[in-house]
Amino acid sequence: MKAQIKLGRIFGIEIGLHYSWFIIALLITLSLVGQFHEFNLQWGEGLIWTTAIATSLLFFTSIVAHELSHAAVARMRRLPVRAITLFALGGVAQIEKESDEAGTEFWMGIAGPVMSVLIGLICLGLAVALGWPLATIPQTPLQAMLMWLGYINISLAIFNMVPGFPLDGGRVLRGIIWWATGDGQRATRIAARVGQLVAFGFIILGISRFFGGAGVGGLWIAFIGWFLLEAAGASRAQAEISERLRGVSVGDLVEHDCPVVSGHDNLQTFVNEYLLRTGKCCFLVRDGQGVEGLITPHEVTETERSRWPYTTVDEVMRPLGQVHAVSPDTPVAEAMEMMAREDLNQLPVMRNGSVEGFISRAGVLRLLQTRSELDM
Repeated sequence: MKAQIKLGRIFGIEIGLHYSWFIIALLITLSLVGQFHEFNLQWGEGLIWTTAIATSLLFFTSIVAHELSHAAVARMRRLPVRAITLFALGGVAQIEKESDEAGTEFWMGIAGPVMSVLIGLICLGLAVALGWPLATIPQTPLQAMLMWLGYINISLAIFNMVPGFPLDGGRVLRGIIWWATGDGQRATRIAARVGQLVAFGFIILGISRFFGGAGVGGLWIAFIGWFLLEAAGASRAQAEISERLRGVSVGDLVEHDCPVVSGHDNLQTFVNEYLLRTGKCCFLVRDGQGVEGLITPHEVTETERSRWPYTTVDEVMRPLGQVHAVSPDTPVAEAMEMMAREDLNQLPVMRNGSVEGFISRAGVLRLLQTRSELDM
C-alpha cells in the first residue's frame, strides 16, 4: 500500500495518502454532515460543513497517531519503519522487516488499539469538561466533534482487536500463539486461518445486512470482509513460502551469467542489442575501471522513449553503492524482503567487493514452483 501523495515526515517516518483515502474521507464527511444536522437544527450549513470537515481531518490525524504507536514499538525493537499510508480502510505502517520474536509481535499489535482508546477517552473527557452531559445530544459544534472523535476512536480500537490477522487483534493472537508454541511460522498460519474465518463472518454479515435493508452500510462490511480475506490469505501464503525457503541461501540460486554492458552506450542501443536480443532483465554496467552499477528494464521505462537515443546507460543506471547487494550466505527470504523494500526484481551478489552474479525474483519463483510440483 504505497502513497501517491506525500504529506511530510514525522519522526523521520514519511506520511502519505493513497488515492482511495479520498473516497472514505468524503463518505465520512457526508455522514458527519447528516449527523450534525440531527444534533441541532439551529446550526447553519457553513458551521455544519466546517465542523464535519474538521472532525474528519482530526479523525485521520488520530489514525496516524494509531499507526505511529505501532511504528514506535517497531523502532524500539530495531525494526525499520519506512512510511505510514492512509487509505480507504484506515492506515498502515510499512515496517520493513517481520518481527523475530513473539513479544515484539504482541506489543506492536496492541500498541495501536491502546493509543486509540487513550485518544477516545481524552476526547470524551474534554467534551464533558466543556459542559457536555453524557448520553445527551451535544449543544455546541466543539462538543459534537469531541464526542464523535471519542466514540469512533474507541470503536476503532475494539474493531482492530478482532482476532483476524492481519488486524491488530490478529497480530496479538499470533504473538500469543508464537509464545505458547515457540514456532513463528505455525503461529502465522493459525492466525491467518482465524483471520479468514473472521473475514467470512464479515462477508456473510454484510450481505445479510444489505438484503435486510442496511444498504451501503452492509456492502461496506462485506467489502471489509473481502479485504481481510485477501490479506489473511496473502499472509498465510507468505508463511508457506518462508517455510519452503528455509535453509536456502542466495548462493544456491545465484545466476552467474550476468551480461556486462558499457555505460557509454545510449539506451536505444542497449534496448536493441541487449534487452530485445537476450531477453535478460539484469545487466551490470562497466564504466572506467570496473563495474559501476546495475540496469534493468525498470530504469529504461522511467525514461521517455524519445530520449533513449540521447541518454546513456550510465545516466539512468543504479550505482552499486545505492543498491543493497547481498552475499552468497544471505538467506533467500532476507534477499526477497530486500527486493521488495528496494522495488527491485534482481539484486547483485557480491563477495569480497566483487560481483559474482545476481539473484532474481524469477529464480526464486522457479525454485518454489519446482518444490511445489515435487510436493516438497
